[in-house]
Amino acid sequence: MLEDIKFGPDGLVPAIAQDAESLEVLMLAWMDREALEKTVKGPYATYYSRSRKELWVKGATSGNLQEVVSVRYDCDADAVLVKVRQKGVACHTGARSCFFNAVKGGDVADASILGELFAVIEDRKANPREGSYTNKLLTGGLDRILKKVGEEAGEVIIAGKNEDPDEIAYEAADLIYHLFVLLAQQGMTPGDVYAKLRERR
Repeated sequence: MLEDIKFGPDGLVPAIAQDAESLEVLMLAWMDREALEKTVKGPYATYYSRSRKELWVKGATSGNLQEVVSVRYDCDADAVLVKVRQKGVACHTGARSCFFNAVKGGDVADASILGELFAVIEDRKANPREGSYTNKLLTGGLDRILKKVGEEAGEVIIAGKNEDPDEIAYEAADLIYHLFVLLAQQGMTPGDVYAKLRERR
């Protein structure tokens, strides 16, 4: 409930935006009560700019909108988690997520690359580019895409039989890409697949 949220002395509460499908953490921003109310109402996430001292809808000028899926708050009621469907990138630098600087651990892009890949495919679908392989597949229609999925699945099998980890990774990447093109062509998202995986877990 909104009345349970504990806003700070400045009237703000930190808000974490998370991709509803990949669960990738996208960004941290701030909300005042009005921004939170607008976000809950939807359809897009609204934040409060501490520098400009005004509300702003994420992506209103860039087109990188965040469609709100759910809004939660933590056990202390002093932080908000907004699960969104991110259109394009979340970071003003052009990165998918603002959290791309590693202090410790592996490549932070590992968990986000699938979301970034699908975002590129969706962008090509909405904004075709001459010479784009993705656009060639999409304009080629379903049969062409399915043929490539079948071919790449076969390449994965051959790589597996060769017991070559590098070759397996290479061919698996090709297969995932072509599966994502199929999802985009069908008006689906990886979230539809993630949901099935969660059901089976």
